[in-house]
Amino acid sequence: MKQGNIASRCLLISLLLVAVVFSAFAGEKTVNLVSEVIEHFDDPPMYSWKLFPSKFGIDSSGKELWEMRYVRAWPNAIFRKSEEDPNRRSLGIHGSFLRKAYNYLEIVPGTGEGDDFTAVPIKFPGRIQLIDMWVWGSNYNYYLEAHVRDYLGMDHVLPLGDLNFIGWKNLSVNIPTAIPQQRPYPPIYQGLVLTKLVIWTRPEEKVDDFYIYFDQLKVLTDRFEERFDGDELAEDATVSEIWGSGTN
Repeated sequence: MKQGNIASRCLLISLLLVAVVFSAFAGEKTVNLVSEVIEHFDDPPMYSWKLFPSKFGIDSSGKELWEMRYVRAWPNAIFRKSEEDPNRRSLGIHGSFLRKAYNYLEIVPGTGEGDDFTAVPIKFPGRIQLIDMWVWGSNYNYYLEAHVRDYLGMDHVLPLGDLNFIGWKNLSVNIPTAIPQQRPYPPIYQGLVLTKLVIWTRPEEKVDDFYIYFDQLKVLTDRFEERFDGDELAEDATVSEIWGSGTN
């Protein structure tokens, strides 16, 4: 009887260990994390960019007090000081506001130039976990935001950080898990898009003769996609080929 109890207990312990091990392996999540450059700001840049200042960034004649140029400058932390690539650039921004306040400057991606510019959000690859970029600051007490939009059309503001530093610095922000990047229906994986970068001034800081430079806008993203039987039927190209515009 005693030996039977011991055997029963050993069997129960073995079953519990198997259950724990199975649970541990079943809970594993496969990821494929890669770093991808979204905009290098070289010549030519990957996207067109346009500045949209708030009201105190425009004078009484309607002239904007801000300008943007692609310049031969970059952080030495990622490129050599005597860079051999003749197309290497960073995005330079210079301007002023007419008065101190919570002024803002929107840097918007799109296509076209000048009056032909059209704002077009940048689609991020995969399910992003982090956004980072190199920024040259001139010690103004301003701050920088990244604005993203999810597949439901909801906008989210992500703080990249304060700009009260001198020289090049890498700024980054983690993507909150509360921002949806997938749904329960195929196609399951839904990416985020970048609608704009925004610089804000603080009301106690001066607002004249401001310079800033951007380089190497990147994301850390999970590129893993779980396959299933018939997954090609959820792809946009296949849906378009089968159903066209949806009309007979």
